[in-house]
Amino acid sequence: MNIISVAESPSLDSVEYDPIAHLNLLFSHPSTVSSVSRVSSAIRRHKDDLSRSIASLEAAQAYGPDSSLERMQSAQAELASLFQRIESVRSRALQTERDITTMTADIKRLDGTKRNLTLSMTALKRLQMLTTAYEQLRGLARTRQYRECAGLLQAVLQLMRHFNSYRSIEQIAVLSRNVSELQRELLEQVCEDFELAFAKGEVAARRAVLVEACLVMDALGEHAKTRLVTWYVNTELREYRQVFRGNDEAGSLDNIGRRYAWFRRMLKTHEEEHASIFPPHWRVGETLAMAFCDGTREDFKGILEKSMRRIDGAKLDVNLLLSCLQETMDFEQSLERRFASEPRLSIDTLSSADDRVQNFNGSISVAFEPYLSLWVELQDKALAAMIPKYKTQPLIPADEEFSPQAVIPSAIELFHFYKLTLSQCAKLSTGERLLELSKTFAKYLDEYAQQVLVAFLQRGGPQGPPVQEVILVLNSADFWYTNTGQLEESIKKRIDPDMASNVDLSSQSDAFMGVASAAVMTLVAKVELDCEGAWREMRNTNWSRMESVSDHSSYVGELLKRLNGKAREILPLVIKQQYARAFCDNLVEHLATAYINNVVQCRPVGEVGAEQMLLDKYVLTKSLENLLSYHNTSASTTTTTTTTTATTSSSTSSPAGPGSAPPSQHPPPAAFLKRVNQAMGRIDPLLKTLQVRPSPPEGLVQAYLIHIGDRSDTNFRKILELKGVRKQDQAHLMELFAIHRDAASSAAGGQQQQQLVQSSPLLTPLMAGPGSSSTSSSSMGLGGGGGGGGGGGGMSGLAVGGGGGSTTSGGATGLQGRFDAASLGEKLLNAARDGVERMGTTAGASGPGAGGGAGTGAQEKATINENLKNIGKFFRRDIGGFGARFGKRDITPTGGSES
Repeated sequence: MNIISVAESPSLDSVEYDPIAHLNLLFSHPSTVSSVSRVSSAIRRHKDDLSRSIASLEAAQAYGPDSSLERMQSAQAELASLFQRIESVRSRALQTERDITTMTADIKRLDGTKRNLTLSMTALKRLQMLTTAYEQLRGLARTRQYRECAGLLQAVLQLMRHFNSYRSIEQIAVLSRNVSELQRELLEQVCEDFELAFAKGEVAARRAVLVEACLVMDALGEHAKTRLVTWYVNTELREYRQVFRGNDEAGSLDNIGRRYAWFRRMLKTHEEEHASIFPPHWRVGETLAMAFCDGTREDFKGILEKSMRRIDGAKLDVNLLLSCLQETMDFEQSLERRFASEPRLSIDTLSSADDRVQNFNGSISVAFEPYLSLWVELQDKALAAMIPKYKTQPLIPADEEFSPQAVIPSAIELFHFYKLTLSQCAKLSTGERLLELSKTFAKYLDEYAQQVLVAFLQRGGPQGPPVQEVILVLNSADFWYTNTGQLEESIKKRIDPDMASNVDLSSQSDAFMGVASAAVMTLVAKVELDCEGAWREMRNTNWSRMESVSDHSSYVGELLKRLNGKAREILPLVIKQQYARAFCDNLVEHLATAYINNVVQCRPVGEVGAEQMLLDKYVLTKSLENLLSYHNTSASTTTTTTTTTATTSSSTSSPAGPGSAPPSQHPPPAAFLKRVNQAMGRIDPLLKTLQVRPSPPEGLVQAYLIHIGDRSDTNFRKILELKGVRKQDQAHLMELFAIHRDAASSAAGGQQQQQLVQSSPLLTPLMAGPGSSSTSSSSMGLGGGGGGGGGGGGMSGLAVGGGGGSTTSGGATGLQGRFDAASLGEKLLNAARDGVERMGTTAGASGPGAGGGAGTGAQEKATINENLKNIGKFFRRDIGGFGARFGKRDITPTGGSES
């Protein structure tokens, strides 16, 4: 190998030289390792050669004939020469500037002299003009030549402004004082001429002089014009003040028309005899009218205060007050029309017109506003008399037929009363009194919801009110729910902006939503009442000795016959989709809870019986999924209250029969299907646990831990009682339950413990009291408090009362007594009194007369109203039940979109 040639390989000069690759090339075989020293020597020699070459090149560059050092020295010399030339140019420029300044100094001096001469000549000329004009003005003033005085006075004042900066000169100061004294003399002279002319009745004879005198006052300025107009207004109104302020009879409210008649006569005299004296742009007539309004307003304030402080205790006549107020407002409107139509001598006519807007409106009537509370009290009394009358009115007039879109006539009448009253009040006042009226509206909306609509839901005895009446209550509550919001917006548009935030009818809107929810619950209760026979048949079946299962039990057919029949009767009458959906959601929740409670009352339940119940639950679920198909909002829908025999017959022969529903063009909403399956799915853990035999005992315990999944000994004992396990056998099963529960808690690092709850919401409400074994009721109604683990969420917590696993006061099962429609109002009010979010009482809560809360104290009544609103809020926020907001404001059934 030629070591030198390899060391001097061109690859050493490459930019991308890689020493590793080069070494691998040199020592590609183990045999080449012996040549390492020679390669190292060759590379060192090559490095030394390169170093010598670099040093030689650096020396040549530094000391050669064309070296960089020489070039740098040459550049520095050229820069120094350039700086010298720049300095020379700058010095020549400065010299040129001094030469030009010297040459033009005389010219500038001449220009200054010329300007000073011009100013002096102008000042002298103006002074001569001012002196001459002043002397002429004095002579004209003595001879009362006011027209010439006006023009000359304007010239004197304008010239005098040019000498304001020269007042330090004595002669100018004296002249300025003389001009000011002449202005004062002219002012006093003109005022004296006006006083003499009006005092002696020589206005017509001296009209020309007075007209010219007004020109002088205009030239004197705003203060002079104001003094003259104020004197004229006081002179014209002197008689009015003497007559109506000094005489109690003439100044009383009964004679308010005489005041306005007197002013109209005086204003007519002014326009015929005096208006032509004053320049139009002074608007003396308008000023005169405003002064009359100001004085009259103060008079009325004093009269009204005296009327309220009368010793005999008699109150101010509201009708007289309103009559005077209306006459005053008419007078103000006449003044507004009269003076707003007068043209203004202004360049900015638009701005001038804007200044006139509402100039007279309220100028007198504002004195009545503090006393309009009497009018508001009158409306309060009128509404208080209407509420009892509405409670006794029939829901459907005798000469009209029922319509699913109709509302109760009293709701329409109350709406029109509110609309008319609001319009009247907005004309009288848009301040405190309108705010008081809005509070009165809110008060009687609460009373209408509580004492009228809820009272209608108490009718009909144990069977409840007819379906048609419940539909009318539902439509009326929805009608007012929508129009309450529109009423609030209408008041906010009319009231003063700073008070708009105090107007709030949202709680009344929630109260009507609470009534709508009560109407929906009443419809649900009617269905439950009709299904009582089918539940009784279920309880009469011997579920412990059943040997085989069938497609469905006989009670299922009867239950679905009743259920579909009532749904076919009710749903076509419910116009709005959201209420139909609310009805179906609540009905499903109640049926699920009723099924659970009837399973409890069917104990003991054998394994085969539990399996049959599970199949029955499946048939019920499939039928309930088609419940919404009965709702048809088309105009061609006909209402029927009977079911077909064919459906009933087929319901006893196949699983699909009881669950069948009329064909629907649209499949049920996915959210509703989920709601049905979720609600009915609450039953599965109980029935699946009951399906397991008690022998071997470990199997039942494991089934309980898997399906029920709680740690409660009490709940496990309930399962044993439901299965009919003997008392002597229960002790062993309880021991096994404790062992397996504790073992599951410690096994697998406590993973199982995370799956067990302390107490199951499904079993905890069941069999809660000692009287549970004798309970015979199976109707949920509004009294259902039981059962369920809250499946379906949302509205079920209110409708069923079992969304959170709560119990009723009787504590027997989740089913506390029959539903009594006559006690619906009492139940609703009891729920409001208790402050809970469910509508239910015990079985003894019956009787038609809650009376809408009548007879309770004011504090209790306020609490009832508040909780009724909370019930409405609860229904409104149940979004999951509809797929849309339950209480969404839309077009009302009877055109309630009016505001």
